[in-house]
Amino acid sequence: MDSIFAERMKSLGTETAFEVLAKARALEKQGKDIVHLEIGEPDFDTPKNIKDAAMKALNAGYTHYVPSAGIPELRQAIADYISKTRNLNASPEEVVVTPGGKPIMFYTILALVNPGDEVLYPNPGFPIYESLINFVGAKPVPIPLEEKNDFSLDREYVKKMITKKTKLIIINSPENPTGGVLTREDLKVIADCIANRDDVFVLSDEIYSRIIYEGKHESITAFPGMKEKTILLDGFSKTYAMTGWRLGYGVMRKDIASKFAQLMTNSNSCTSAFTQMAGVEALTGRQNEAERMVNEFKKRREVIVDGLNKIKGITCKKPHGAFYVFPNIEDTGMNCRELGEYLMSNGVAVLPGTSFGKYGEGYLRLSFANSVENIKKALDRIAKALEKRQAS
Repeated sequence: MDSIFAERMKSLGTETAFEVLAKARALEKQGKDIVHLEIGEPDFDTPKNIKDAAMKALNAGYTHYVPSAGIPELRQAIADYISKTRNLNASPEEVVVTPGGKPIMFYTILALVNPGDEVLYPNPGFPIYESLINFVGAKPVPIPLEEKNDFSLDREYVKKMITKKTKLIIINSPENPTGGVLTREDLKVIADCIANRDDVFVLSDEIYSRIIYEGKHESITAFPGMKEKTILLDGFSKTYAMTGWRLGYGVMRKDIASKFAQLMTNSNSCTSAFTQMAGVEALTGRQNEAERMVNEFKKRREVIVDGLNKIKGITCKKPHGAFYVFPNIEDTGMNCRELGEYLMSNGVAVLPGTSFGKYGEGYLRLSFANSVENIKKALDRIAKALEKRQAS
């Protein structure tokens, strides 16, 4: 039956988190108690003021088609927010609103990358990057994010890998799955390398920009000339616990934005109108719930990092952003997939590091978007499971 599909479908990847979640749910239906540390979404509810804004919009008739690039009110709110937080001048015409952040990844690669072009991307990194690069027939060029570099860039390696064939560089900071954060010096290396290249662009995935624990978020758009070369991806899912609302956006120069709007027309028509009005409230309304969530994540980070480092065979660096830890499990004697399956059988759902690329071998990704109580329960189960394994 595979013969019925277009050839390009063979190169399309997936997101393992949803597969592991499905397995965990199946075990729960059989009566197994599972602690979920696999899925990357906040366990908090969307703040009430945002939900109220959506209901008000529904009652006001925001239930019809709107412009493909987004409603004027939200595009203006996003432009104001980005101008303030990234210290640049963004206009509503440079904003495209999409149902979630993934369409911005898709549109960037579809609009800018030809078959045979080279695309640099983080590895381990969000799996959809590599999937989409392969899908359009381009060449994926991984940028290894290694523990010895605090899961940041090897700057000399990046310089070497930017070639005449490079068309796009994907960066993600704070990063999924490692929790690493790119420094201003890291970003400057990329900016300097392509300063005189009009044919190279950057997709800067900044979806976790508000979930940062030390220092401040740095964006490559701050460097001279980089606003014109960058597609900045951000959204509402992580900061405002709005994963199910499907609301994201890209900020880019106007000529690229017009092409993205065209892609929106051809694929989604538009993003839900009342959802966009909720987005206006999210950006312009009170921010106390978003700030409270980050403070809670910071407390959980301490619990999970300290707990993992007490388990024989596991070491874990402290992440600087997002809500993931990426512990080293090489001394357990199992590869990451074996250990992931073993822990699932012992009541803890996690993701193997190779779900995020080949350089993720030897690691697991655990989300600490769960209660302290459940995190402690998971840590206890992991410790006991490994003790049992080592004793056998």
